[in-house]
Amino acid sequence: MLQQHCTINRLRVGGDAPVRLMGIINCSPESFYRGSYTPAGGVYDRAMAMLDSGADMIDLGARSTAPGSPHITVAEEAKRVDAALSELDGTGITLSVDTRHLEVLEVCLRHEIHAVNDIAGLADERYARAVADSGLPVFAMASFKEPGDAVGLAATREALAAVVNRCARLEIDEYVLDPAVGRWVPERTSEDDWELCRNFGSFSAFGRPVLAAISRKTFIGDLLGRAPEDRLAGTLALTMMLVTAGAAMVRSHDVGETADLLRVYEKMRQA
Repeated sequence: MLQQHCTINRLRVGGDAPVRLMGIINCSPESFYRGSYTPAGGVYDRAMAMLDSGADMIDLGARSTAPGSPHITVAEEAKRVDAALSELDGTGITLSVDTRHLEVLEVCLRHEIHAVNDIAGLADERYARAVADSGLPVFAMASFKEPGDAVGLAATREALAAVVNRCARLEIDEYVLDPAVGRWVPERTSEDDWELCRNFGSFSAFGRPVLAAISRKTFIGDLLGRAPEDRLAGTLALTMMLVTAGAAMVRSHDVGETADLLRVYEKMRQA
């Protein structure tokens, strides 16, 4: 069934809703973008600052998924997430958790969370079953077996179709698709990412809200010759093009600047 919208803790995403803004809280000191790291004890203040700056919800994770990131154990990820979510319990903030490990998800489910962000696109059966049993909405990334393993536009469409089929089989109705822009596997190139962005509007053909998750990523840096700390302007330029192409939500490290962009975009849409 085509469902152009998704509801996350009463927040409507897609359909006739405004473009929504997801702020990133990163509890991993290994992050590719050091400015995004929030240590234990600072999560509540960071979340409140993001909400004050215009975020509709927060996406919290504790493991870097950037290429070449240092390995951490699942137990360490779970410990970090547990501490971070403890700071936000009872706040009512709309939260998704970014993890692909069942053991970490089980810890998250002891807290007040409202969605799951799975970069493996529910490819892991045990994990997927746990998500389905939780009843939580899902951000599901285009993946066959491993995060972002679809290379090129045609493969990305096939991977998204596989994600849609998984959700149907698991009877998950509330979900948002993520086309997996980024350097997830060595076979992918910057040109692959630009091709996905140029064809971003085509991903709406699946009848689901689509997430734009391109904040400060490598392909922008490759084009501009800039480190993650200096990719804001490039990120904002591309973000405007992706929301024009139909993105229902933007995932961003830079909430205030992206919120301003979305306000201008919504103003220009008015008849």
